[in-house]
Amino acid sequence: MNQDQYRILSKRFDRRDGHKLAAYEADGGYRSLKRAVGELGAPAVREEVKASGLRGRGGAGFPAGVKWGFVPQGAETVYFMVNADESEPGTFKDRLLLDYDPHAVIEGSAISSFAVGAKLCVIYIRGEFGWLVDRVQKAVDEAYAAGYLGPGAFGGAYELEMIVHKGAGAYICGEETGLINSVTGQKGQPNIKPPFPAVSGFLGKPTIVNNVETVAAVPWILEHGAAAYRRFGTEKSPGTKLFSVSGPVRRPGVHEIPLGLPFREFFTDWLGGMADGEELKAVIMGGSSVPVLTAAEAMETALDYESLAAAGTMLGSGGMIIIPARCDMVELIQVLMHFYWDESCGQCTPCREGTGWLHRIVKRLRRGEGAPEDLALLERVCDGMAGLTICPLADAAVMPMRSFLQRFRPEFEALAAGRRATEPDSRWAREIRS
Repeated sequence: MNQDQYRILSKRFDRRDGHKLAAYEADGGYRSLKRAVGELGAPAVREEVKASGLRGRGGAGFPAGVKWGFVPQGAETVYFMVNADESEPGTFKDRLLLDYDPHAVIEGSAISSFAVGAKLCVIYIRGEFGWLVDRVQKAVDEAYAAGYLGPGAFGGAYELEMIVHKGAGAYICGEETGLINSVTGQKGQPNIKPPFPAVSGFLGKPTIVNNVETVAAVPWILEHGAAAYRRFGTEKSPGTKLFSVSGPVRRPGVHEIPLGLPFREFFTDWLGGMADGEELKAVIMGGSSVPVLTAAEAMETALDYESLAAAGTMLGSGGMIIIPARCDMVELIQVLMHFYWDESCGQCTPCREGTGWLHRIVKRLRRGEGAPEDLALLERVCDGMAGLTICPLADAAVMPMRSFLQRFRPEFEALAAGRRATEPDSRWAREIRS
């Protein structure tokens, strides 16, 4: 299979100058923005993206064109925000777009802003990505100097202001209302919905928030058409998707694949299988917040939204973690539960207290101080968290916790009975933490 044919988003990842305006323009960059403003108009742009079936790549998978349509007709002030607060453990694909192809993100953001009638676009970048803030700001400055942004752009036909905003380093700011609150200078805590941001968001005005990967696909869709985009993927999951792959495989990293590709084929032909001396035990398909699959389950599914849901997990953000046989699954879930406990904003009691309980119970098991009834306690704590909070962070902790208990229960039972099912591998734990 010619894997290069699927490189819609990653085609400039291996170019040393791919982040520069000259290289981007030489590849036809900003041609789609010019066409959107000068020829198509906002309604046609919305319809083309809607027809493409492009789904949000931040984790929710909601159709981007449909989301744009939620902005009230005739709204005088609309804002557009790009979610570059990539903080999901196991996910590192957006940072490559920002680093190696920032102009694709900028052009896609400008087209998306035009489509919804926004005159201000904010690119919200995770606080730890200091070098990417500088990289994207330089690219934005180039776009201003070239007349693609700001006063007088396109002869005054569409004058978009674009701001690069550095986040405060909080996982919760990846949730769209938490992100909006952070931009306004408030605590990065989510709001109850409704109202949804598309109706009342930044400064009380309609606001659309899209992921980096989502907007980066928009210029290609406008240039080649919705039908061309739908040639990749499946009917319900069209297009390509960036997967961030970590773990002991021969070719880890970011891979762009057509949605619907069988995991077995991806694992063998794209990743090269496990590294020497390693054996596959389990796979986290879409980032640390989705249910884990056993090796056997993973080999029988395909990489698209519907197939993974049928297998009992989620595509999520595409943060694929390959777990080897040497991994102690209880140790791994302790690391993940510590993350969600540490990152809970504390606004909702079930999340604030529940994530801490999950971490402490698992830690107690690993210290050899647990008891068989602790497994039932873990399940009861999960029951008291799922679906009971303002945002999905509690669910993000519950889904992996429940799936680890279900699929690797003997390892928990062995600890609860005072013995180990596997030898701990502290090196693996350090790999996950990093």
